[in-house]
Amino acid sequence: MNDFIELASGQLPAIGIGAAAIAATAGVAYYVKHRSPPIETIVPLEEQSLPVGKDRYCRASKLVPEGTFLEYFYEDVRTVYDVFQRGMRVSDDGPCLGRRPPGTHTYEWISYSETIKRAQLLGSALIHFGVKPTNDTCVGIFAKNRPEWIITELACYTYSMVLVPVYDTLGVDACGHIISQAEISVMVCDKNEQALTLLKLKEKAPVLRRIIIMDPPSEEVMAQSRKANVQVLLLEEVLKIGQDNLIPPKPAKPEEIATICYTSGTTGTPKGVMLTHYNVMAAVCATMKQISLKVGPQLGDSMCSFLPLSHMLERCCETAIYMEGGRVGFYSGDIRKINEDMQALKPTCVVVVPRLLNRIFSAVTGKVKGSWTKHALLTMGVWFKEWDLQNHIISRDTVWDQLMFKKVQEQLGGNLRFMVVGSAPLSQKVLRFCRVAFGCSIMEGYGQTEAVCPITLTIHGDVFPEITEGGAGHVGPPVPCCMVKLVDVPEMNLIVNRDGSGEICVKGATVFQGYYKEPGKTAEVLDADGWLHTGDIGLWTENGCLRVIDRKKHIFKLSQGEYIAPEKIESVYQKNQYVGQVFVHGDSLKSCLVGIVVPDEDALKRWAAAEGMKGDSFKDLCQSSKAKNMILKELTAEGKAASLHSFEQVKDILLLPEPFSVENDMLTPTLKTKRNEIRKSFAQKLSEMYTNLD
Repeated sequence: MNDFIELASGQLPAIGIGAAAIAATAGVAYYVKHRSPPIETIVPLEEQSLPVGKDRYCRASKLVPEGTFLEYFYEDVRTVYDVFQRGMRVSDDGPCLGRRPPGTHTYEWISYSETIKRAQLLGSALIHFGVKPTNDTCVGIFAKNRPEWIITELACYTYSMVLVPVYDTLGVDACGHIISQAEISVMVCDKNEQALTLLKLKEKAPVLRRIIIMDPPSEEVMAQSRKANVQVLLLEEVLKIGQDNLIPPKPAKPEEIATICYTSGTTGTPKGVMLTHYNVMAAVCATMKQISLKVGPQLGDSMCSFLPLSHMLERCCETAIYMEGGRVGFYSGDIRKINEDMQALKPTCVVVVPRLLNRIFSAVTGKVKGSWTKHALLTMGVWFKEWDLQNHIISRDTVWDQLMFKKVQEQLGGNLRFMVVGSAPLSQKVLRFCRVAFGCSIMEGYGQTEAVCPITLTIHGDVFPEITEGGAGHVGPPVPCCMVKLVDVPEMNLIVNRDGSGEICVKGATVFQGYYKEPGKTAEVLDADGWLHTGDIGLWTENGCLRVIDRKKHIFKLSQGEYIAPEKIESVYQKNQYVGQVFVHGDSLKSCLVGIVVPDEDALKRWAAAEGMKGDSFKDLCQSSKAKNMILKELTAEGKAASLHSFEQVKDILLLPEPFSVENDMLTPTLKTKRNEIRKSFAQKLSEMYTNLD
């Protein structure tokens, strides 16, 4: 990933002030004489949602008739199984799933018919092993994104089974809980490491009897399998067994469960979210309707798959590509080589998390900070391209692209038409810059697994959404498969009619069927009228778009009675070039906030070099009081610029050289901060900061 960021940041042209002036003049002339056509026709910027009945705090999409929800696009495509059948037809059996073999620079593809055939072989083999082709049968998968993941998923849907993904970052106990609760007798995994983890779970999950592995099993795996009395089979061998015992498809029905997606959560035991084919297809079709972009083989559409398929955001977007006959190329499995995958695939669409865009933004803007000329050129280029966006022109062929943005675009393949961003808030400053730099349409959304994924999504033409205090923007209007309302939160003293904000609740075609075997927990979030209570706090903008303020359970009071929304403050601080990651902490017995900052290593080292601290390592700099004071001053300035109240500013910080990550259990697999884990791990340090402030 570091290589990707370094390459993506590129080298801006080192030209003099006179040349800059000439370039600016040429740019003006260029824009007068040449108007690049839009990549896509942009939808009109008008209100996209309307109040439901007399309740102005309950809104639904204007893209469907009032009182209805979008459930599907095509009469013959009601399940994910149907998706691949249609994809084969409209693509004329074109390429479907692709991978880049190690050491090569080209993708190898299998067609739609081959994908469907392999899924049928795998499903037939499962039935031969005794797995029942019914909707109460769960099959597990424990693997990174690769073609076999999709083949396994389709195998389940071909024979009405339920797919249950397991994440390797959930921990042994959580994986054992999932396998036992879902009564999974067969797990499909990719590598020997995953197989060994599963074999160690035999005592916790005695129901597990068979492991199908994609890569050849090692001697250690085979030895452990004999000890655990679990059969281990190579996937290719299983496909041959399916060929010899082929069974006609028994596809799932729309109302049947497609997947049980266990939420990683930030605390507690994972809960299994039950989603039907009806739920999934409504989410996929509503997202496509909202994006308002044509997708398909005639446009040469391809998607690079690297966000975990265990989560619904990635799966929904890929399903949309398959439904229109596009192709999906899977990354090599090493995120550090994602730039190589992008350049080989040259995708037209991609799904990303804000963290990646934040790092690219910091890398590019950090490169120009020490040079007035480069900074002026970048500012000018951004201004001209933003002017284009205001005139509904999205392009990659301007003089400014050639001067400074082309290298950034090439690191993502240079062919992107659109990008979907989700999972966490994204600064509007970063979003605007990325729209300019990548020259593609970027949509940001808000959602939950319990609603399949999308609840709201920015529309294609809303390139300059309203920016609020702290630089936070909205996340668009409701997608046309659901409606959204805000409700009072008495325990936080939030009254919607008075404050304009409240808990976000969702109702519609995508709302889940409940938590698997946990009716009590289901009742906590799904009320008798079918409203899903998300636990997030939001408010409506004037044009009917949703703004998410914070998690309900994350808001706390300081000793003087002031409410604090830590994630809002973190989003403000995150904009600073010296901040890689930040965690804001408060105590109800204290009157102020403290924080933990993981600095941006490159930015901090550049500052250190300018300060004559060239010999200091990154770890040494994080222990330097001079560096800490500088970053604290930067955060305070950032907060003031965003109009944070004094009590919302951190008064002391701890600098960490090691980032929060999934591996050290500080982030969930969807890269959300595990606030409780961070609080526990640094309890002593946080207490010491308060002691020093007293």
